[in-house]
Amino acid sequence: MEHGAHLNFVDFIPFLNLLPHHVSNAIIVVMCLLLAAYVAMRKLSKNLESYIIPEEKLNLRNFFDIATESLLRFVKENMGPKGPEFMMIIGALAFFIFFSNIFGLIPGFTSPTENLNTTGACALTVFVLTHYYGIKQHGLKYIKHFMGPIPWLAPLFFPIELISHLVRPVSLSIRLFGNIFADHFILGVVAGLIPIIVPLPMMLLGIFVAVVQTLVFILLSMAYFAGAIEEFEEEEGH
Repeated sequence: MEHGAHLNFVDFIPFLNLLPHHVSNAIIVVMCLLLAAYVAMRKLSKNLESYIIPEEKLNLRNFFDIATESLLRFVKENMGPKGPEFMMIIGALAFFIFFSNIFGLIPGFTSPTENLNTTGACALTVFVLTHYYGIKQHGLKYIKHFMGPIPWLAPLFFPIELISHLVRPVSLSIRLFGNIFADHFILGVVAGLIPIIVPLPMMLLGIFVAVVQTLVFILLSMAYFAGAIEEFEEEEGH
């Protein structure tokens, strides 16, 4: 068990108890998501009519349908027609971050996003993929993205643009980590002082914070992805 950390259920699971809590809990979150997706798809494959006519009651498959359709609509509204091309990475980040955020609301578990290593990994993933998509779309001409609109000001714009891009993963990771850590820390303090009834509204607030922070993270990620493509489309149109 980590020094100074509270008791966690992962401390009783072989192999996982050898890992830091943010890593072991992240593994559990991913395994739960994969299991839920498998169960939903398996049930769907047994009843092909449900592809067209979903069941009236809310079940696992309908939940994922609603969540995915809402997320896809959100991506299209913010990224335009090219949005669905980024749905895989945006969807993976959204589901992982949201369920990681609320995982800490379950007694005996810790939110992976309470740790800066986890949020930093998510932010670095966005950072790397942003420039991957930019280079994939524009090749070596992507470097013009850092040069500014006026050629003779390129020496001035390049370091400024470079620093602004390097700061992106820092701001993304610290924002998510800080809000989730503070929310769960306050919830833990309140639950320790008044363990009955009062923590329930705090848990509802925790769910709200989890949703908002997930939306903020993916919204900024979409802005970075779109910016790497749209700005160059404008330049190439001149």
